[in-house]
Amino acid sequence: MTYQVVSVVPQDKKKVKICLDNSDSFILYKGEAMKLSLFENEVFDEVKYQQIINDILGKRATKRAMHLLERQERTEKQLRDKLQQNGYPLQCIEQAIAYVKLYHYIDDYRYASTYIRYHQEKESRHKLTQKLMMRGISKELIEVALEEEFVTDEGMQIKELLRKRRFDPETADEATRRKTAQFLMRKGFKTSDIFRIMRYEEILY
Repeated sequence: MTYQVVSVVPQDKKKVKICLDNSDSFILYKGEAMKLSLFENEVFDEVKYQQIINDILGKRATKRAMHLLERQERTEKQLRDKLQQNGYPLQCIEQAIAYVKLYHYIDDYRYASTYIRYHQEKESRHKLTQKLMMRGISKELIEVALEEEFVTDEGMQIKELLRKRRFDPETADEATRRKTAQFLMRKGFKTSDIFRIMRYEEILY
């Protein structure tokens, strides 16, 4: 199989984007492109293509993934999205993901467990699930992590948040009640629990 360079598009002072006739594209340093003779209309074979994908970009994507994970823990989806934003081809991204998963540098279950452990005092079970699903973690995996980590009583969570906001059910006017209820709803607590506690239960200071 052969590939033809359709265009060479400058990205900045150091890099260019190589676009191929099969709709693939990748970013290389200008020196690398020149060394590989990747000029416009240049035709090259599968051996050179695999050299670029595996030996150059695959290794670079893996190093980039490691660097990103050194700065902060990420889910598989977050890491994949970041590598895509950096312009790495799908094959290189899969190579990088496979490497970091092999050595447990990413672990969605660990991420979910840690997130739940440190946020459960301020977020409801429902809100935790929503936020973790937005980070690309499956609902099934989140449920397992919740069963292991979630220990907070949601009624006590509501009371604690009301205490911190210095909400007094005896003196609060309608506007304050509405604003406070909306705050708790955004946290993901059940409406029935919110109003039951705000209306009938004592908030201890």
